[in-house]
Amino acid sequence: MKDLKFEDRKSFQEILAMIKESRARAVKVVNNELIDLYWRIGEYISTKAKDAGWGSRVVGNLSDFLQETEPNTKGFSSQNLWRMKQFYETYHGNKKLSPLVREIGWTNNMIIVSQAKTEVEKEFYLKLTARENYSKKELLRQFESALFERTMLSKGNISPVAREIYPTLNEYVKDYYSLEFLKLKDNYSEHNFQRAILQNLKEFILEFGKDFLFIEEEYRLQVGSRDYSIDLLFYHRALNCLVALELKIGEFKLEYMGKMDFYLGVLDKQVKKEHENPSVGIIMCRTKDENIVEISLNRSTSPTVISQYETLLINKELLKNKLNELFSPDEE
Repeated sequence: MKDLKFEDRKSFQEILAMIKESRARAVKVVNNELIDLYWRIGEYISTKAKDAGWGSRVVGNLSDFLQETEPNTKGFSSQNLWRMKQFYETYHGNKKLSPLVREIGWTNNMIIVSQAKTEVEKEFYLKLTARENYSKKELLRQFESALFERTMLSKGNISPVAREIYPTLNEYVKDYYSLEFLKLKDNYSEHNFQRAILQNLKEFILEFGKDFLFIEEEYRLQVGSRDYSIDLLFYHRALNCLVALELKIGEFKLEYMGKMDFYLGVLDKQVKKEHENPSVGIIMCRTKDENIVEISLNRSTSPTVISQYETLLINKELLKNKLNELFSPDEE
């Protein structure tokens, strides 16, 4: 498989994506019916609780009745029936969020109901889970890594050219990446960094975004008599473009931008197909000076993003406090 040509690998990935999309559509039809059922049961129990005084004893009897009468209702335990009530009451009357709950599975809905504290956070995870088709484990990992807080605190280090060509680019590229799963030790090299990503590619794609399709490592570019290489080359399905990823183990430096502009120019001239959009570059650094980044991006002639990464799990409480400070009204 390692000797696959670039075009073959890209084509194979696209066919695999078609298979996954077809399967996902079939699952979605079944899921819509299931969520609608739980919604209606939750509404029924909620109404009875208010009008007829239904409590834990009655709901427990209901659960026993269902399981004794119909063997295929084992999932309707007393606890789950109360969760359906909570589910309905959480989203009832919310015209923005109630349609979104039908886009994801029941287990993930329950995770969001229990862990997302505000309507904005619920909307964020509902939309993201639907778009990325997260499993239970994947969604829990995003809560654990404080993805919502990271996104809300993002400074959006995206070049003006990138914003013009891709107005929704910030939905697909993060300002901060949490790469704790790489288990990088102190004093790691860029080579070690790249090796760790390739050895944990599934986890990296989860953090990076599932629309990113991996193409090749050390992707070779030839200009004149000289050879150059891009650390990791991806293709993004939604943006319909190649994505060059450069990995840096230290602070952002000015020369990184010029190098990326050059790589993207070569990709667009030699590799990009006519139906594809201009290539995007992501420079992933350990740290960055926001003032230097801002000036560098404003002078860039290419659609480029400068992102930062953490090798340890980001402190969620610290991010929450920063978020509260940012959005809390100033005290008199």
